[in-house]
Amino acid sequence: MTWIIILIVVAVLVLFVIGIYNNLVKLRNNRENAFADIDVQLKQRYDLVPQLVATVKGYATHEKELLEAVTVARSAAVNASSIDDKIAADNMLTSALSGLKVTLEAYPDLKANQNFLQLQGELSDIENKLAAVRRFFNSATRELNNAVQTFPGNILAGMFGFHKESMYEIEASERAAVEKAPEIKF
Repeated sequence: MTWIIILIVVAVLVLFVIGIYNNLVKLRNNRENAFADIDVQLKQRYDLVPQLVATVKGYATHEKELLEAVTVARSAAVNASSIDDKIAADNMLTSALSGLKVTLEAYPDLKANQNFLQLQGELSDIENKLAAVRRFFNSATRELNNAVQTFPGNILAGMFGFHKESMYEIEASERAAVEKAPEIKF
């Protein structure tokens, strides 16, 4: 009779460990899927950026450095391999595109150009979609991190090679600019 009780306890423990492991795998895969959604939006953005740059070049030939920065940032983003590299490259491209938007304020003719307006609208749409998929990625990352860091998952996570993952955050160098209230001039 005691052997049956021992077997039942062991079976319950094994099922418990299997359940936690499967949950961790599911959460990790959910996080990776969330980043794949970001990749899709980034690919659209990367494909759109050369068109935007080509349109702007016709108007802003003396802003060569800025346009080159956007091109270099896009190239770095396309060539990034790991999730952390892609996040850093995307932050660099976001920063370069922000500089481009500020520069465009000096070109009222460009802002009225139909091709530019269409590209700007598409870029704005992609940026909104990127913001949404980044939030979803951070949510998936938070769920995985919670499972990896809370008991009893934390014990089994270490045994199976799961660890806390990084969130999609802005770089420290950009944090001050983001936290500053925007200036509005009329």
